[in-house]
Amino acid sequence: MAPAGPAARSIVTLWWVMLTGAVLIFGLVMILLGLSFRRRSAQADEARHIRVWIISFGLAFPAAVLLLLLAYGLVVGEQLLPRNNPEAVSVQAEARRWAWTFSYDARPERTTQNVLHIPAGRPVDVAVTSEDVIHSFWVPRLAGKIDAIPGHVNILRIEADQPGTYAGRSAEFSGGGYDGFSFTVIAHDAAGWDAFLMDETE
Repeated sequence: MAPAGPAARSIVTLWWVMLTGAVLIFGLVMILLGLSFRRRSAQADEARHIRVWIISFGLAFPAAVLLLLLAYGLVVGEQLLPRNNPEAVSVQAEARRWAWTFSYDARPERTTQNVLHIPAGRPVDVAVTSEDVIHSFWVPRLAGKIDAIPGHVNILRIEADQPGTYAGRSAEFSGGGYDGFSFTVIAHDAAGWDAFLMDETE
């Protein structure tokens, strides 16, 4: 709930929109439940009650809200897909019990363990895979999560607005010890990113 990048902001907005829709439907259901306990007069128009309460509020309203939420969710999800961008940086993330190995297209011989370095203010495409079992790559303040699957590569685009340090986790149960399976993302300014690529240490 404290986004630090465009993808994370889109996800937080989607969360609030979904919550608002859920509250609207839940509130209507509670109102209808309360009204069901009211005593009706003998002259009540049964057909009118069916039209108003069952068809309009019981079916049409929830269906309209859910369809709007679905459409909004699909639009947001499509916007989160990695697109061709000349500014994008490509890195690889390989998971294993219990470590992440990161490598960098900008300097193929460079690898880091459990610390991913990225440039701030630029999109970063992370090619995620696994050496053993299914893990997941998740940096909550920068983007959603994606599974790391043995023999398969999934691409997740992340981006940090500002230089800083961000916590990452594997949110997939992958055996005893997974609860401590974490990593760190360090977003550098332009000079720091260049210095990282030139540095010979891990």
